[in-house]
Amino acid sequence: MNSAGLPIVTPDDAHNRELLRNLHPANWKNPTPDGRYNLVVLGAGTAGLVSSAGGAALGAKVALIERHLLGGDCTNYGCVPSKAVIRSARAAFALREASDFGISAQGGGAADFPRVMERMRRLRAQISANDSAERFTKLGADVYLGDARFTGKHEIEVAGQRLSFAKAIIATGARAAALDLPGFAEAGYLTNETVFSLEQLPKTLLVIGAGPIGCELAQTFRRLGSEVVLADVAPRLLPIDDADAAKIVQRRFEREGIRTLFGSKALRAERADGKRGVVFERAGKVEQIVADEILVAVGRKPNLEGLQLEAAGVKAGAGGVVVDDRLCTTNRDIYAAGDVCSPYKFTHAAEAMARVAIQNALFFGRKHASDLVVPWATYTDPEVAHVGITEKEAAKRGDEVITFTKEFADTDRAILDGETEGYVRLYMNGKNGKLLGATIVGSHAGESIGEAVLAIRQNLSVGDLSGVIHPYPTQAEAIKRAADLQYRSRLKPWMRRVLDKYFKYRR
Repeated sequence: MNSAGLPIVTPDDAHNRELLRNLHPANWKNPTPDGRYNLVVLGAGTAGLVSSAGGAALGAKVALIERHLLGGDCTNYGCVPSKAVIRSARAAFALREASDFGISAQGGGAADFPRVMERMRRLRAQISANDSAERFTKLGADVYLGDARFTGKHEIEVAGQRLSFAKAIIATGARAAALDLPGFAEAGYLTNETVFSLEQLPKTLLVIGAGPIGCELAQTFRRLGSEVVLADVAPRLLPIDDADAAKIVQRRFEREGIRTLFGSKALRAERADGKRGVVFERAGKVEQIVADEILVAVGRKPNLEGLQLEAAGVKAGAGGVVVDDRLCTTNRDIYAAGDVCSPYKFTHAAEAMARVAIQNALFFGRKHASDLVVPWATYTDPEVAHVGITEKEAAKRGDEVITFTKEFADTDRAILDGETEGYVRLYMNGKNGKLLGATIVGSHAGESIGEAVLAIRQNLSVGDLSGVIHPYPTQAEAIKRAADLQYRSRLKPWMRRVLDKYFKYRR
């Protein structure tokens, strides 16, 4: 924020000025409260925008409050800018791989980093119109910009004005967690909230954190031309995903020249001669990694500061606002949705939770967050997508779970595309054949996982997936082929003997 209390977005160019005009206009005048609101929404990220738009569309009197930029993390620092830069990095990589497809690409796919970032800012500004203060005002919400705090169980203050409400939804989101270790603040480091302000490509980049954000950006910057080291205290990449999935991504990282250091505990940071160094302890030895920039991606922290939740009777803990299965807080008239209360810190999860919260808040609903079937996807190349039970959970359940895996190396379209790394893996309930979970590792995993989400949501069986007709040839056809494997699992030895006799008789 500058001295006038307005957000600062760098660099100061036409695209970022357009972004600010949409998401936090400098000349914005807050409405004058007129009576009690049916719904007050704190935070204008995905969950807040969905809540306020939904409430206003239903005819409720809605106030939407945001202290920084409308659109939240997704539009400004997350999904939108990261996927724009990832797409540019993939284009550069495709040029370098073009000879494998019989194509001669002059220049070898060298990236013009300033142009890559300018494209990202241009597209982000274009998309930001969907989240603008003007648009949500037209949708029927009163938009307030400024810091907000609860002053009572049904009252909130924003920019010096008091708003009373019947119901409220806390949707203040989360931010990048800091690395509270000696020297890091002095040395300086990037997070997902600052990395997209870079104007020059760092020659060397140290990424701390091997989760989705760290992996996506490590590969992206490597493809754009940086020398990249990826370090984590964990023993492998993507620790919440299938180990086999992590191995495939790891192999790709190694081929692309990304150095990975697992089991590495960061001790301190130092700065000298324009470089940043981080000292790690690994396998009982101490090692220093020096880089032009450090990117820290070690998790998310809920935004609770300054809200005075205690004045509203709302409890919070380390994981954020405490909610029940209906997303109701300890104040029965206040709900929460999105990253501020969810273990699933994804845009699509925030949207789904907002739909639950608004129905329960405005219509005495009985929707349950536990009924949501939430997938996730990591947009490395290949992508990793998952829904339902995990590999570890399947192992714990023993014989109750049967696993079917179809490699993309056996899928015609993947062979033709030159994208054979990866697989479709299905977890089936051994007693009733229902689909319990799925993992897809492949170039289009994020686009394909929805079929498994729907199957689990509708309580369908693996056999139902086998009956889905896919256009040929497509990579998503591997889902059907994986499901086909369940028929073989049903053939017991005695059934095989009976069939052998039957077909001998029919000759």
